Amino acid sequence: MTACAHSSLSFEQSSFAQRTDYSRPNKKQRTAALPSHSIISPADDAFCAPLILPGDDLAEDPEYPPQSFREWLEDEDRNEVTPSKRTLYVVPPPAALSYMTSWSTPKHAQNDPTQPPEVDDVAEYLSAFYHGLPVKVLSESPLRFTSWDNNTSKSPRFIGLQTSTECIRIRTRASKDGTFQRQLNLDDLLDVAISILPKDAFALLLLVPYDIYENADDDFACGRAYGGSRVAVISTARYHPALDDQQRVSRDHAWPASHCTRYMEDCCTEADAPPPKKKKKRAPKGELPGPTQSPLHAAVAAHSSLQDTSVETLSALWLSRACKTASHELGHCLGIDHCVYYACIMQGTASLAEDARQPPFLCPIDHAKLLHATTSNCDPKSKSNAERDRNHALLAFCDKHPKCHLLKAFAAWIRAQQT
Repeated sequence: MTACAHSSLSFEQSSFAQRTDYSRPNKKQRTAALPSHSIISPADDAFCAPLILPGDDLAEDPEYPPQSFREWLEDEDRNEVTPSKRTLYVVPPPAALSYMTSWSTPKHAQNDPTQPPEVDDVAEYLSAFYHGLPVKVLSESPLRFTSWDNNTSKSPRFIGLQTSTECIRIRTRASKDGTFQRQLNLDDLLDVAISILPKDAFALLLLVPYDIYENADDDFACGRAYGGSRVAVISTARYHPALDDQQRVSRDHAWPASHCTRYMEDCCTEADAPPPKKKKKRAPKGELPGPTQSPLHAAVAAHSSLQDTSVETLSALWLSRACKTASHELGHCLGIDHCVYYACIMQGTASLAEDARQPPFLCPIDHAKLLHATTSNCDPKSKSNAERDRNHALLAFCDKHPKCHLLKAFAAWIRAQQT
């Protein structure tokens, strides 16, 4: 099959949005959502509208409320970064019981050579994304899984997670869709994260390689944050590239190529296919002819330049997916809600396919929240250089992974923004 050339890009939402109740805040409202002192005038060819494809989060929950900068700033429940609480901690996967080794790999890919994300790499990315906040890998109080009530079963209903002070019960179950051997309960893991939160932490992220679930109705989950408690847990299991076909993840049309007009039309047409019978829609309106060297075009060109599917490339892809989710969940710890203004890393996500279509960057409104939070205790010079220094740190990380489609595209997008 010939690869798509992505010859036409759309900066607006898909035609499917017309069939939902989603109404994007207009340009005046988006400008009003920025800080009053902001000098940013977001370019339409740099920050796109949410795609709103069939099954997307905003298509399913179109009336989710926007969060302006002022609403975020005045939120009484928001945790402030303070001089005594400003470190982001990343916790490595706990030491596992011998029979848990196979739990972290899809059943059909037990011998797949793709390497899972390394905690130090995720921490390095977060150090760039949340530039200005110290990021540390927590190793002083290592976690380890243990049996619960001396249960010797290799498929136990409960296992223990031992911290330096207590053993917390973790529920497990058979994978609901059969993809993995067992799943761990997300709420129980979040309880562990809360129990080990260091005193000087602004937030803590626990990284696990196992499939997780939140409740009985869930097939699986990929992560969750308790923003008020300043903790988050993410699972890297479902981001394994070997699961992409099963989960209908299009690598060719992952961000930035998710804004390919033909791809968007095809997604909308699939939703029209019987049953039920629905009239096909025309191509999305509001397409900008735009300069062919917009940040989006530059990102797509970089994305398309990589055709490699080596183990190294797929391992880098897996890492980039974990980095995206980690940055999203920690954003909630800063009090940043799901974004409805733009295609943005802080958008809600209804599927792994949608997850792959979303960008790694913050929209102008959420970027303003991040800069305010991470520079609130800095001297004036550091504040004025914060955005430049953050971009330099992100570029340095992306450039260390030249075979990663997402990171190469992200670097191209940043550089085009700077010109």
